Amino acid sequence: MIKKRLIQEMGDSKKYIFGNVAAQWVSLASNIVMMFGIANLLEKMITKSASTGDYAFAMTAAVCSLVIRFVCSRLQERCSYLSSRSVKKNLRELIFRKLLRLGTSYRESVPTSEIVQLSVEGVDQLETYYGQFLSQFFYAFLAPLTLFGVLSFVSIKAAVVLLICVPLIPGAIMGVQKIAKKLLGKYWGQYAALGDTFLENLQGMTTLKIYQADEHTAKKMRQESEHFRRITMKVLTMQLNSVTIMDLIAYGGAALGVVLAASEFNKGNIGFAGCFVIIMLSADFFIPMRKLGSFFHVAMNGMTASDRLFRILDLPEPEQREKTISPENCTIDISGLRYSYDDEREVLHGVDMHFDMNKLTAICGESGCGKSTVAGILMGRNKGYYGSVKIGGTELSEISEASLMQSVTYISHNSYLFKGTVRENLQIGSFNATDDDMQAALRKTKLSDFLNSEQGLDTLLTENGGNLSGGQRQRLALARALLHDTPIYIFDEATSSVDADSEAEIIEMIYELAKTKTVIMISHRLANVKDADSIYVLDSGSLAEHGAHKELSESSDGKYADLWRTQRSLESIGKGANSYE
Repeated sequence: MIKKRLIQEMGDSKKYIFGNVAAQWVSLASNIVMMFGIANLLEKMITKSASTGDYAFAMTAAVCSLVIRFVCSRLQERCSYLSSRSVKKNLRELIFRKLLRLGTSYRESVPTSEIVQLSVEGVDQLETYYGQFLSQFFYAFLAPLTLFGVLSFVSIKAAVVLLICVPLIPGAIMGVQKIAKKLLGKYWGQYAALGDTFLENLQGMTTLKIYQADEHTAKKMRQESEHFRRITMKVLTMQLNSVTIMDLIAYGGAALGVVLAASEFNKGNIGFAGCFVIIMLSADFFIPMRKLGSFFHVAMNGMTASDRLFRILDLPEPEQREKTISPENCTIDISGLRYSYDDEREVLHGVDMHFDMNKLTAICGESGCGKSTVAGILMGRNKGYYGSVKIGGTELSEISEASLMQSVTYISHNSYLFKGTVRENLQIGSFNATDDDMQAALRKTKLSDFLNSEQGLDTLLTENGGNLSGGQRQRLALARALLHDTPIYIFDEATSSVDADSEAEIIEMIYELAKTKTVIMISHRLANVKDADSIYVLDSGSLAEHGAHKELSESSDGKYADLWRTQRSLESIGKGANSYE
């Protein structure tokens, strides 16, 4: 019931948890005093010996007890809130810092959907564990011992019997725990899988609609939802059955206390006051344990979620790298580069490449040839490569991720735009950029005229820039990239989702940028790379050719020449002239 790793993560919550226990114990003590006061008054009333002072004491004890219990109740709620808030904040910070240490390659170890689920719902499940379960756990053992110490002066026999019956409830809880652990493991596994599928289908909804596959996907989702519903119902059934067992033990134990009190009173072993106190306090032996049982199932769910959470926190981290990239030397050398996404399929087969400063180097080839994999390695997203990748003479594996992110900017065809203003999106590229800097970047990407006709930098964007055209979205992403002002730029199919006019203007801007930066352009469309200083042609993960456009295109049997002729033929259909010339 107590998990050592979760206890270690309590941090500042310890004082709030023990404050909660103290508040409950004070409330119990005040209740004991009130019961003894009322019992004493009732006994004297029966014997007609009650005085005004007895009435006053009983009334004062009752009022003070009610006030103390009210204050303690509020303190419990406050301590419960503070302890759970502190731990939730701490755990989410641990996850966030872990992701930062794992870097951009974290997705190789754990899916994003699982991280989101555990960071939100998983940590929320631990709210009950830290806010209520732990404090109740300690109090549930402290309360019976306190009551035993008090009632043993009234009737040692009744006190011993009641104390012996108390462990039956945790015994029942531990019995349920064995079943619950396995069942909740399945529950969270199914929950994570369903969340992963739901997120993927939501992101791909447009594609599913286009291919009219939404109904088929919805059917599969319903099947997975049904599996999740069944496992949820099993969890609820287990919880209800265990609650019934705990109720029988708790209220049966309280009833036993009443029987014992009546028996002892009948035998003359205790007086009326003692009998009354045992009857009124016997339930308090079992109620704390019963309440612990009610928190147990939610806490157990949180503990199961914590297993998955700690699995993320325990993921092996890449070695800390300290070397930085010098802006004065941003040449890139790749030698014997090999990479596999899994152990059975090698994607790159001993690739050699060189990228000069102040030049545009292109990587082209058919889809699936490994172009974007090279970009992923240079960005540090794809780890575990073999061979050598050096930037400015320093091995990539030795360069700190912070330095890499400050030196390399990656622009793809689907760069994300955030909901908010144009200014807020551009500030992601550089938080120190002034309005003049932003306007200059927008002019370079030929987007300033359009935005000035709207609200300028205060123009509002919907999610992912949904209120802009494809070309406008890409131009804004490029303006943001320019503001980042790094010595190395990687354009990965940056014009594949824009119109012809926008494509031509973006390509022109990329070539202009290459005069002062190390620029790598990945493109399947050879018309965009024909003026590059150097072109690398990949074929099924191997380097097929390397050279300038002229020599590659004039080869009689080269891969590049074959692609060039094919694309030129297709794009010139119906134009009456070769658009490449």
